Amino acid sequence: MTDETEMRHLRRCVELAEEALGAGDEPFGSVLVAADGTVLAEDRNRVGVGDETRHPEFELARWAAAHLTVDERSASTVFTSGEHCPMCSAAHAWVGLGRIVYICSADQLGGWLADWGVEPAPVRALTINEVAPNIPVQGPVAELVDQVRALHLALHQRKR
Repeated sequence: MTDETEMRHLRRCVELAEEALGAGDEPFGSVLVAADGTVLAEDRNRVGVGDETRHPEFELARWAAAHLTVDERSASTVFTSGEHCPMCSAAHAWVGLGRIVYICSADQLGGWLADWGVEPAPVRALTINEVAPNIPVQGPVAELVDQVRALHLALHQRKR
């Protein structure tokens, strides 16, 4: 169950995804939160610069590795608009971050994209726990799924 504090972090992920879309990027946003609830870092997708690895989850893993102790990392939570891709799941696990809470699943996103006739990504979608089986994961968060879906639809309608 997602409480109101967690919903606030997830709503911020949606805001960051909106910001990414407004900047011409794919609509993804993520927030890294300490065990005490302090927001440590946040980012949005930045793949529009030509580097497809500039996912916010990957950037937060890099930030955490540079700025947090091992214990701080493992006690943190990553809130994100969409379930981590395999690259981001691996980075999360290698850095030793804690729990992940996501709004929409990779399966949901893949279904939407297929329905809209969008070509599949070059990397197969896997669940977080298929890549990193020991990470505690919560999602999807149904209350915000429609907002995230609308952002992805706007992106792909614009590309047509």
